[in-house]
Amino acid sequence: MKYRWVVWLLLFSAGHLSAVEPEADRSPVRVFTSEEPFEDVLENIEMAIIERGLLVSGTLHVSDMLNRTGPDLGFTQVFSKARSVEFCSALMSHKMSQAAAENIAICPFTIAVYVKLAEPDKVYAAYRPPQLVGDGGGAASAIVDMLEGIIEDSI
Repeated sequence: MKYRWVVWLLLFSAGHLSAVEPEADRSPVRVFTSEEPFEDVLENIEMAIIERGLLVSGTLHVSDMLNRTGPDLGFTQVFSKARSVEFCSALMSHKMSQAAAENIAICPFTIAVYVKLAEPDKVYAAYRPPQLVGDGGGAASAIVDMLEGIIEDSI
């Protein structure tokens, strides 16, 4: 697992997918980039979720909220576009809950898709790797595999 990201980077460095964080297994957020259009990446992520038999429970229009409220709060604009896709997996929820009931707080899973104002030609996809309570190592690995599979299939 320690060298997984090295292999990941080598396999995809020639394509459209790349990891931003080389020490991603230690990062609280894992970030990937694509040169595909924002709308395509977002739609691909939604389709990859649905193709796995999962339900997209919501799409949060994050940039709309931040861009609307930022000036009143004294913040500058960061994103030209940003949305977060929320979904859940009954299988993963059961695995997490078996490890410890408190892990239900991890649901729903979220993948953020965004374009930084300063980098208009680069689309980012990011997620938070779960840190589970109890003996949730196997469930955490399965969740990471699911999230990365969705992103890999999408960008």
